[in-house]
Amino acid sequence: MKIVINILLILISAALAYLIALNIKEPISFSKALEKREGAVVKQLVKIRTAQDIYKKITGEYASNFDTLKQVLQSEQIELYKIIGNLDDENAKTEIETLYTAASDSMRSLNISIDSLDYVPFGDEGAKYSIAADTLTYQNTLVNVVEVGIPYDKFMGKYANDRYRKYDQFYNPSNVLKFGDLYSPNTAGNWKK
Repeated sequence: MKIVINILLILISAALAYLIALNIKEPISFSKALEKREGAVVKQLVKIRTAQDIYKKITGEYASNFDTLKQVLQSEQIELYKIIGNLDDENAKTEIETLYTAASDSMRSLNISIDSLDYVPFGDEGAKYSIAADTLTYQNTLVNVVEVGIPYDKFMGKYANDRYRKYDQFYNPSNVLKFGDLYSPNTAGNWKK
């Protein structure tokens, strides 16, 4: 009988040790996954913001969908300015020369693939960034605004659950990771770093 009790206590101890290890491992795994996935999505949002800035330089407004954004970036040219002369010398003659280059070349030099702009890293199958552009009157001036984002639950995989809030007080799988704002002329991102 003593042997049975000892074996039973060993099994209970092993089960408790497993549960303790699981409770330690889960928050670490969640934190690593959040950092990795959020970082990849932020990196892609920065690329989209750059693409939107180039699109705006070409058209004067922001793109309201990815098809239009891609089409313009692949087919249009962007205006560049070259300053000839020495700006530091007030006696020197300076000229400004206007040059044109393909927007696609600018995107390539920035290491941004136009074809994969709407790709959501770690995204669920068919996950797409929401994209919207509009104009609004801000301080008596008509301005262009843009907002692009994706909810955490679309790229967090198995961690897209409210129960993981206990490991990060700011985590909410229904929050949207985004840049821009349709209600103010702002293209800042809402990410931490």
